[in-house]
Amino acid sequence: MTTGEPAATAPRAPEALGGSGGTRSAPPVNQFDPETTQALKHLLLATADDEFVIGYWDSEWTGIAPVLEEDVAFASLAQDEIGHAQALYQLLANLEGRGDPDTIAYGRPPEGYRHARLLDHPRTDWAFSVARRFLYDTADAARLDALAGSSYEPLAGVVAKMRREERYHLLHMHAWVERLATGGEEPRARLAAALERLWPDALCVLDGIDGDGVLAEAGVLAEPMAAIRRRWLAGLAPELARLGLPAPPAAPTGACRGPGRSDDFRWLWEQLTMVRRSDPEAVW
Repeated sequence: MTTGEPAATAPRAPEALGGSGGTRSAPPVNQFDPETTQALKHLLLATADDEFVIGYWDSEWTGIAPVLEEDVAFASLAQDEIGHAQALYQLLANLEGRGDPDTIAYGRPPEGYRHARLLDHPRTDWAFSVARRFLYDTADAARLDALAGSSYEPLAGVVAKMRREERYHLLHMHAWVERLATGGEEPRARLAAALERLWPDALCVLDGIDGDGVLAEAGVLAEPMAAIRRRWLAGLAPELARLGLPAPPAAPTGACRGPGRSDDFRWLWEQLTMVRRSDPEAVW
């Protein structure tokens, strides 16, 4: 683990996925052909894993954030993301004809997760976490925009709720990027270094979804992921230029969503699955 403070000081997010996520309703009638259905499953799993993993990384700041307000703020961000993951895992469980999203969330080995490579890094220092969340939240907003009018109505409903909450995440992280970029030599240098390190992996948030072209044709997505990524980067360019912050590379390289996973994520997986692995048959 390559974080700053000992992780043992940070309370863990709850291991059950209940709360403000989706409902355990009967599975909707599948309106798609097998190819589109499979692509939809890939999209749901990748997006849910993104939300789930960043939620757990952000929960590591609880109790050790640089100011008291951020203890509360990052804990709230983490709780929102895990709730979003629960709702998306429930959609996937419904689509697959099974009812338990917790099994999807906690019942896989590290290689089975399909989160973007951006989320394989540990929390590191505050500037690093701010940079990662800024890149993730802005990319995720572009993805949610492309899903807002989804022809798959259960997903459109979940996305509507996510967008209402993610709006405040975006405002919070834009404010922190501005604060660090204009707050003096050291915070600016830390932020710039974090962005330089993270940019290649940040591009993976909008990459590595098998069948996204098919999903665009079916109206599940408004456009393929490559077009969403271009729109995201075009929207970020003026702010990055204004603050003199590093611009992104042209395209991601290498596998964006596994199955290879970092030692840091394997450590996180050990923490977040510990209780369930102690008694997989328990009912909580």
